[in-house]
Amino acid sequence: MMNLPSLRRYSRLFALFAPLALCALATVLTGCDPALNWRDVRSNDAGYIALFPAKPTSFERAVDLDGLQVMMNMTAAEADGMSFAVATAVIEDEAQRTKALTAMQTAMLRNIQGEIAEQKSVTVKGGATAIQIHATGKAGRTGTPLVLFARFVMHASRVYQVIALGPKEKLATETADTFLSSFALE
Repeated sequence: MMNLPSLRRYSRLFALFAPLALCALATVLTGCDPALNWRDVRSNDAGYIALFPAKPTSFERAVDLDGLQVMMNMTAAEADGMSFAVATAVIEDEAQRTKALTAMQTAMLRNIQGEIAEQKSVTVKGGATAIQIHATGKAGRTGTPLVLFARFVMHASRVYQVIALGPKEKLATETADTFLSSFALE
C-alpha cells in the first residue's frame, strides 16, 4: 500500500501531465497539425460559418468570371505554408450563377496548372449541393507540386468557393476535409 506522501507526489505528476497527454491524444486522433490554430469564423453578410486554421483576413475585389463582372468577397488564412479561403459573390441570375461556378473552378485549376484527380457532388451543412474537387498541380515559378481541395456551392443569390491549397507533401487530406466540411450555410 502507498503512503500518503507518495500518493500526493503521483497526484501532482498526474495533474501536470494529464493535460499534455490529452492534447497529444487529441492531436493524434484528429490528425491535426499543431501549427494549425482552428477557430470558427462567421460571415454575417455572406451567410456562412467556417473553421479556419489561423486568423483570416477579408477583402473585396472585382473579378471577371468568364465575362461576368462581379464583386467577390474573400476571407482567407495562411497557415504553415497552406492557404484556406472562402470566396463569395452575389449573382442574381441563376443561369449566370451556374456559369460563374464553372468559371471559378476553371480559374482555380488554371492558376495551379492543375488536373482534377477526383470530382463528386456533396451536400454542405445548410442543405445546398456542392461540386467537390481534389486536384493536383504545381506552383507557377517554382514548380512545387500542389494539391487543391475545393467546394463550389450555389445557394440563394450567392456563389461560394471554399478552398484548401498547399504543397502536396504538406496539405493532408484530413486537414483539407476539416476545413471543407466545416463550411456551413446559415
